[in-house]
Amino acid sequence: QPLETSVLFFQVFEPLHFDEYRGLYAEAWHAENYDPRAWCELAREAGMGYIVLTTRHHDGFCLWDTRTTDWNAARMGPRRDLVQPFVEAARQAGLKIGFYYSFADWSHADYPGAYFRDWPEDWPDETARGRFVAFYRAQLEELMTRYGAIDMLWYDGCIPAPTGGADTNARIYELQPHILINERNGQPFDLHNCEQAIKPAAPGEAWEACLTLNENWGFHVGDDNWKKPRQVAQMLIECAAGAGNLLLNVGPKSDGSIPQASGQILREVGAWLKQSGEWLPHSSRSPFSWNNWGRVTTRGNSVYLHLWNAPGPQLCWAECRNRVRSARMVTTGEAVNFEQNGERLILDLPQLSSDSLVTTFALEVEGEPQSLAAQTSFWIPG
Repeated sequence: QPLETSVLFFQVFEPLHFDEYRGLYAEAWHAENYDPRAWCELAREAGMGYIVLTTRHHDGFCLWDTRTTDWNAARMGPRRDLVQPFVEAARQAGLKIGFYYSFADWSHADYPGAYFRDWPEDWPDETARGRFVAFYRAQLEELMTRYGAIDMLWYDGCIPAPTGGADTNARIYELQPHILINERNGQPFDLHNCEQAIKPAAPGEAWEACLTLNENWGFHVGDDNWKKPRQVAQMLIECAAGAGNLLLNVGPKSDGSIPQASGQILREVGAWLKQSGEWLPHSSRSPFSWNNWGRVTTRGNSVYLHLWNAPGPQLCWAECRNRVRSARMVTTGEAVNFEQNGERLILDLPQLSSDSLVTTFALEVEGEPQSLAAQTSFWIPG
C-alpha cells in the first residue's frame, strides 16, 4: 500500500520562537549562490562516488515543494525546490544519489516537544503518534517518487527506537528496488552508520563512517578547526581497512557556496587519490593491525602499506603470513627491493616525497592475505 498521505501543519515551536526562527533564518535564507553542479564537480574532483543531501533536518524544514506543509524552501526563503537541481547535477556527474531525512520534526503539531533530536518515547496519545507517522511517510513517498532512481536513504532522528520502520522500509524498497537504507529505522536495512568515529561493523556487514571536515555538521562561521588533507586521507584509509565507506560532511554557507577551506581540502585529497588511489575500490577487510608507521589495506591478493610516518631507509614488517612475490611504489610503479626471512619482510624504501599526503607501497602476495596473529586490539601482535 502507498504510504498514507495527509496535509498537516506546524506548531511545536513556541509561537514566539517559531516566528523568530522563521524570520531570521527561513525567510532570510535565499541560497542565491546554490550551484549543485559545482558541488558535484568538486565531489568528483575529490574522488567521491556518491553524494548525500540533507533534504530535511530536525527543524522539519523541507528543501522540496512538499504538499504536507508550507514549511519548505519552495514556499519561503529560496522560493524553489532545491532537491531537483541537486539530483540532476549528481546524475550528470555520474554520482550515486543519497537523501538524508530526519524523522524528528520540531515544527510539527503532534511531535511531543521541540528540540528532541531522537525519536521520542512519550507521545500525547496513540492518535497523535499515528498522525505523525502518516505525515513523515507522506514526505518519504514524495522523495521516493518525484526524482527518479535514488541510491541511498540516510535516516536520522529515530534513535534509540525505530519508528515502526518495517512497513515504511518495505514501501521504500517497492518504490526504489535498488536503494540502500541505513539501520536507524530498524529492519530491514542495508548498512550501518557511525558518526564522528570509525567503528567497523561486523565482518560481512556493510558500513559507513560519517565525519566532518571541522567540528560542525553545518556551516559555522567561528569554526576554523579544519582537518588537514593528510588527516582526511588517513580517515579514508582507516575506513578502507575495515571494508567500509567514508561519508565526509561538507557544510555549505547560507548562500549555497562551499567554504573555501572545504574545497581546498577536498581537492588536495582528490589529487592524491588520483595518483595513488588504486587500493581504494573494493578494498577488503584487512587482517592486519595498527602500526606506528601507518596502516595496511588489502584487495584481492594485493597488500597496501600506507606510510604517513616514514621509518627511514628501510621498513621492517612482521605481520604477513603470505609469501611476497613483488613490491612497488604505487605512485611511480617503481619496483622496491625487499627481503623476506621467515616472519620478517624488509623493504628498501626510496626517498619519500614530503609533498605526498601518504605514501603507499603495493605488495603482491601468494593467496589471500593473512596475518601471522589475529588482530584482537589495535596493538601490533607480539
